[in-house]
Amino acid sequence: MFRTEADKAIRDIASRIVGVEVVELNVQPEHVHMVIIMPPRYAPAKVVEILKSQSAKVIRSKITWLDKLYYDTGSLWSVGYFISTVGIDEERIRKYVKYQQKQDSEQAPLEL
Repeated sequence: MFRTEADKAIRDIASRIVGVEVVELNVQPEHVHMVIIMPPRYAPAKVVEILKSQSAKVIRSKITWLDKLYYDTGSLWSVGYFISTVGIDEERIRKYVKYQQKQDSEQAPLEL
């Protein structure tokens, strides 16, 4: 349920930002991978800020038990993120994002 709501929220919010398009989106239990197209007039950090803050509000309104889990904060996502530009090898990056869950599940489990 969380993954579905997060996917819908992120795509919907991105569609409301003029010129921003989500090309690939893969929501995992502990992280999100996405490829988005945005005009150069936008600061990537600002787009991430909008996507994270607005999607947190939408998701928390639909999945009410998250309010109990994060009762002392209005947030949902962690503070950090990673941004990189995609150039020559866009297709490879898109496949990586699309199949990230499959790649992660095939790795040997880490034992501590």
